[in-house]
Amino acid sequence: MKFTGLTSAEAEASRRVHGANVIPEPQWMTFGQAFMETFRDPMIRILLVMVALMIAMYFAGHAEIYEPVGTIVTVIIVATVTARTNVASDTEYRALRAHTAKDTAKVCRDGGLVVLPVDDIVVGDHMILQGGNKIPADGMLIAGDLRVNNTALNGETEECPKLPADAHYHFPEEITGDSFVDRSTLFRGSVVFDGEGMMEVRRVGTGTMMGRMAAEMQAREPDSPLQVKLAKLADQISAFGYVSGLVIISLYMMFFALRAGGLQAYVMLGWSQILVDFIQAVSLAILIIVCAVPEGLPLMISLVLMQNTSRMLARGVLVRRAVGIETAGSLNILFSDKTGTITGGQLEVVEFFTAGGSVLATIEEHAALHEKLKLAIGMNSAAMYDESGAVVGGNPTDQAVMRFLGAQTYRAMHENDGYRVGQRQTFNSTNKFSQAELPARGTVVYKGAPEAFLARAKYALTADGAVAAFDAAQLNEKINAYAARAMRVLAFGYSTQPFRKNEINNDVVLIGLAAIRDDVRPEAREAITEVQAAGVQVVMVTGDRRETAVAIARDAGLLRADGDLVLTSSDLALMSDEEVQRVLPQLRVIARALPTDKSRIVRLSQQMNLVVGMTGDGVNDSPALRRADVGFAMGSGTEAARDAGDIVILDDNFRSIKDAILYGRTIYNNILKFCRFQLVINIAAVVVSAIAPFFGIIEPLRVTHLLFINLVMDSLGAIMLGNEPAHESYMREKPRRRDAEPHHARNDRADRLHGRVARRPELLLPHGCRHRCRLRRKGGALYGILPPLRYRCAHERLQRALHGLRDLSGSVGKRRVPQGLGGHCAHHGGNHQRALHPARRRRMDRRDVQLHPDSRGRLGTGLPPCRDHDSCGSAEKGSVEGICAGERVNEKGGMV
Repeated sequence: MKFTGLTSAEAEASRRVHGANVIPEPQWMTFGQAFMETFRDPMIRILLVMVALMIAMYFAGHAEIYEPVGTIVTVIIVATVTARTNVASDTEYRALRAHTAKDTAKVCRDGGLVVLPVDDIVVGDHMILQGGNKIPADGMLIAGDLRVNNTALNGETEECPKLPADAHYHFPEEITGDSFVDRSTLFRGSVVFDGEGMMEVRRVGTGTMMGRMAAEMQAREPDSPLQVKLAKLADQISAFGYVSGLVIISLYMMFFALRAGGLQAYVMLGWSQILVDFIQAVSLAILIIVCAVPEGLPLMISLVLMQNTSRMLARGVLVRRAVGIETAGSLNILFSDKTGTITGGQLEVVEFFTAGGSVLATIEEHAALHEKLKLAIGMNSAAMYDESGAVVGGNPTDQAVMRFLGAQTYRAMHENDGYRVGQRQTFNSTNKFSQAELPARGTVVYKGAPEAFLARAKYALTADGAVAAFDAAQLNEKINAYAARAMRVLAFGYSTQPFRKNEINNDVVLIGLAAIRDDVRPEAREAITEVQAAGVQVVMVTGDRRETAVAIARDAGLLRADGDLVLTSSDLALMSDEEVQRVLPQLRVIARALPTDKSRIVRLSQQMNLVVGMTGDGVNDSPALRRADVGFAMGSGTEAARDAGDIVILDDNFRSIKDAILYGRTIYNNILKFCRFQLVINIAAVVVSAIAPFFGIIEPLRVTHLLFINLVMDSLGAIMLGNEPAHESYMREKPRRRDAEPHHARNDRADRLHGRVARRPELLLPHGCRHRCRLRRKGGALYGILPPLRYRCAHERLQRALHGLRDLSGSVGKRRVPQGLGGHCAHHGGNHQRALHPARRRRMDRRDVQLHPDSRGRLGTGLPPCRDHDSCGSAEKGSVEGICAGERVNEKGGMV
């Protein structure tokens, strides 16, 4: 049959009616758009409201211009850093997309065959499909015979046979799970592995299955857990501002009235005085609200996201949405694609069992076996090595055994005339075997399904090359064991009788069995175990059949307990949303999954306030990747999947997902430390500003004080804490749910210890802290003159000690702590200092913070001893990592 295809005029008419074969690219954000997008952040909006209030106070003569200007500078820096981070991620990703070459197709046009870009294909076109081609549109096979792989669409690695449509065939308009195995339907994104045929295009562009998935991905993404927590924090700050402002104004007006001698006396002062007092009360209330707002938090978040995004790129992880990396640290449940993520993504020979009963690690292990086996593989396969060393042609099974053979052996055979092939018969579904004749060697080699010629096998080839009796029971037992592990099994043998078409000789010598599977990545097993230990539930979602999915899940360590649950797409279809949510904590595997199943399970998990992650590399994964809180797309996956993902795993390694979770938790902990670091002084400033006017101090904190605290201390703290490295100990923390409290509200040992210190402020005063020599080392001169800074230093030291982290000064590369900020413990630095007076030590031992029972000089919180001071339990000299149990004393025994 001759196919003429469309004329150019008909193609243009079809394009006007059905559209072009183009799937719109995602909209890239410009720097200006990213800059303006930052102002949607609720914390930024609160800062802008503060600026407006401070400007109003300035024009009313009750404030300086420095504070609003400084806050505006902070907002601009935050917006610039955030926009730069997002645009840089987009730039890196566009560079990744640019490496993907545009596909072409062979199309019948104007009575001839032309090669066109896939974008120029229209409905009604006839195109030729051959092995290795990626199908560029949806349509049906009208001539030829194909075997296609739909892995990119449904995650299933098994190839699907396609036959030409007959006169009664109806092309399905609705796409269901059965559409992929329909005998004649072809989909954009599938790959032709074997055969040749002619396809008629029926859907293009956004009308294809891939196009519909791309349209679904355009839906607005849900807020990340970090954005949810910050929004909640902003709401709390706003509520505090409204309530505290009204309360403070009311208290101040009552105070002014009482000071005047009562309400009547106060009214007699005249409305002008009352108005002046009211303006002053409002000014004080605004000052208190300004003190309460953590101005440095948005800057801290922007810096820490930017720094860790750069670090992750160096480790092969491209973060497309900066907030996605923090979200990864909050994961409660991770739905992982099987093919290419947990497994290697291609079939491999996992094990070769010889007919003599031994296992080959490599094909060269036994020389006698090697000679026969390389004939059965290298001369009896449709796959081959190209000039670049890649395996091409044939089906995935042929390619797997060819990789097992090796390029060097293959080339050596084909360069030798002694290996010339005579007659050949390829594999077909009826005979289930292939054979090739080697005339120069008087041998016919076989490859095929074990059941096809085990009954004809008479002998077995042993490891030393001898021919022995054939043990069918042993081989059948091994075949069943491989089947239980969802492995494909190929048998190899040879005969010395002449070649017979469609027949297997009755003197076959069995060489052995090749167990083939898309096997679990070795590093994936360990990474899955670590992720599970971090409290993240891992669920494998695959298009493979249940038996294959269960076998892979067991090998990967996903199925361990009796209560672990495996469901199929059909099972999910019969269950209500409530039933699915009820069994979700026990769910480990979803087999035969459809794209709709993935989106549904993500939605139901989010309704349970779980933070959801999804990994994938195929078009079928794209909607779920976009819907999930954080989508991990594989770098070698489809363009649609990479567009949908928040994070692109460039090395396709599950371990990189574990690293992303670790860095996400690092970001969270760094932000948490900064919140505590900043809110300490904010609380102190609020209390002082609220109480001082009642004692006659109208302006206890000037604007310049607040400006210094907010722009200098907070910025430096943000830089240091943002540079904190990742610690494996974070992977032992429990994940946080979507509805968890904001960062500042976490109640743990550090908070309880901080509360104790807050109730006992004398512990932080120069003459009240028996561990002062350690704290002075980090505070120096400022420690004695700026109590807020001292309080922050002490609080941060306690926080870091409780988490087992290194000293804060080590956060800034290798820079030394300035000498002016140093200090000395007792008997330190060459200055002879007498030990504490025994009476003083007894009094101090009765205080709330007790000495560690096993190591003098240690807090009960895990702080190390002072290594410079033998009497404090030193381990080695020259370190400033510990807190000395003694205090500096003068020559008369007094406190320094």
